Amino acid sequence: MKFMILLFALVSVARSQSDSSRYILMPALFSGNMVLQQKSDVPVWGKAEPGEKVTVKASWGRTAATTVKADSTWEVRLKTVKAGGPYEVSVTVGDSTIAYKNVMLGEVWLCSGQSNMEIPLEGWPPQNPIRNSAEEIKAANYPNIRLFTVARAVSAKPEFNCVGTWTECNHETAAKFSAVGYFFGRKLYEELHVPIGLIFSTWGGTEIQPWIAGNFLSRMPEYKPVVEKIDSLRGEVDQLNDWIRSHPVIDVAARDPLHRYDSLDFNDSACSEKNYNDSAWKIMKLPTYWEATSVGQFDGTVWFRKTIEIPQSWVDSTLVLDLGPIDDMDETWVNGVKVGGLLGGGYWATPRVYDVQGSIVKDTSLTIAVRVIDTGGGGGIWGGGSKFQIHPRADSTDSVALSGDWKYLPVAEFASNKFYVYGANGEPFDSRPQVNLSIGPNTPTMLFNGMIAPIIPYHIKGVIWYQGESNSDHPEDYNGYQILFPLMIKNWRADWKEGNFPFYFVQIAPWTYGEKSKSYVVRDAQRRTLSVSNTGMAVTLDIASLTTIHPPDKQDVGLRLALWALDKNYGKRVVYSGPVYKSMKVRNGKAIISFEYADGGLVMKPLDGETNFVIAGKDSNFVKAEVKVVSKALVVYSPEVKHPVAVRYTWSNTEEATLFNKAGLPASTFRTDNWPQ
Repeated sequence: MKFMILLFALVSVARSQSDSSRYILMPALFSGNMVLQQKSDVPVWGKAEPGEKVTVKASWGRTAATTVKADSTWEVRLKTVKAGGPYEVSVTVGDSTIAYKNVMLGEVWLCSGQSNMEIPLEGWPPQNPIRNSAEEIKAANYPNIRLFTVARAVSAKPEFNCVGTWTECNHETAAKFSAVGYFFGRKLYEELHVPIGLIFSTWGGTEIQPWIAGNFLSRMPEYKPVVEKIDSLRGEVDQLNDWIRSHPVIDVAARDPLHRYDSLDFNDSACSEKNYNDSAWKIMKLPTYWEATSVGQFDGTVWFRKTIEIPQSWVDSTLVLDLGPIDDMDETWVNGVKVGGLLGGGYWATPRVYDVQGSIVKDTSLTIAVRVIDTGGGGGIWGGGSKFQIHPRADSTDSVALSGDWKYLPVAEFASNKFYVYGANGEPFDSRPQVNLSIGPNTPTMLFNGMIAPIIPYHIKGVIWYQGESNSDHPEDYNGYQILFPLMIKNWRADWKEGNFPFYFVQIAPWTYGEKSKSYVVRDAQRRTLSVSNTGMAVTLDIASLTTIHPPDKQDVGLRLALWALDKNYGKRVVYSGPVYKSMKVRNGKAIISFEYADGGLVMKPLDGETNFVIAGKDSNFVKAEVKVVSKALVVYSPEVKHPVAVRYTWSNTEEATLFNKAGLPASTFRTDNWPQ
């Protein structure tokens, strides 16, 4: 699974300053094109000089004012009217004013989670496409749907601000935005005919722990020590951030999105040359993720070099260089000649296989130089294994292995869509300040601090959430997930201070996962989270793809989330859920299973003759079950089980839906017992 890692949050604020030195510091969430929640008292906040008067004025005829507190912060509540626009909102301190134009009033939702929420409408080709993405992107012209993407950031403390800006939804902006979020927002827009604001704050490969604030997570004894350690090391983290920011900057967010990583100059071009002196570089054994080495948690650009000897018979012949997958991007040279490279998103698992023309192979010594760019997560030349080699182009059993010692040099660090340039001859990576903590997106509380705290208290209607795959990798934490997920919901609602706003989530889809993973237990924990008030769950057991953890069908995911909102929050009478386990009774040696959301009756659709139901007696020996539909209930039984005690449904990593309601929505994974998994 792809992990995205960033070391720190950089503050980006709107600023206006007059000759009188009055200033206004505003969160990035306030910008032109923004959507404010209609018919509400929306918070507007910022920083200015203590004691100054702040006036917020809206062109729909409402004004709010306050005085800046001693700690330089201020906040007002601005009353909004019914959906519409465009409007203008201004913030004034003394004679300094920031004016936000093209502001809409409508419905605002937060889209968060890990990679299945993060994957954009354009997908991550070639391994992770989105169904019909080209046609969907071409049709994505909705100027009254507004999009805000929170830049990836981790932080040891809750941040005031994030990096991002509101944009209108069009072909280009939708292509880079969450596919699930887009389809959810589009459905709302089509049904409600009001402006829709979508705030996108996600990080692929993340567990749930980093999305929970420290004061909530520390309520669980096993997490209290790490939360306390993070708090104690804030000074070290600040020192690291200051050191990184002291270097020259390349802001890739300001570049053409289609060519964002092309021709980046890190003062490192000499590193590709055959005769470059790399004697001072350190050694890394490849293939591996560099996070598993002394480099540690690092996003950015690292050069790798290796000189090999090939057989004399290969000289002047075209060779094949097989580097395996490289995370994320690469440019590769042999003897100073570029032979290939992949620049852009989604290539982290793509094997690199490049032809080395005979004109390059002039003697038996070859110098391979690879410039690896990692924008988050496990970076490096990581997965070649036995195919990490160079060999003749023709069918041949001859090859030279490339595994083993390589020289390496970090030349730039990546954070908040910026590269901080060290260069090949600049300050050595060894002088980078060390923090006595593994800092990354799976460090507890770090994503709440860097990517959720800056959004609070921007008024939202509710949250859609898609996460859980990463927690399935740790069986010992399963009982914890059943506690952690409701805890996170409670945390967010408490900090927003907007009551129990809607929280709708996606139950993770079937996939092969790893041998130790038990994703079905996470799915069941998600089902049990429906006991938390004002929550809803979109089930994906019927729209999975067992070949990828990122199912291409994101249209139905967004639709199913939208159905919950349309019925529960917007008064549309629709069927919004598939069957959810309610209770079990035993009669005449058979289990009778009752469900919620079974209006209209149940439908069984066995797959290759399998029901994906199992049944057990008190010995907990589960066997395949027969199933019969009786109106809104199921009769589950087996000749091998005379006295049923427990029933389980889709209780594996890969089993898919066989049970639906008459509306065609699938039933959730469930179990009637609480035995060990």
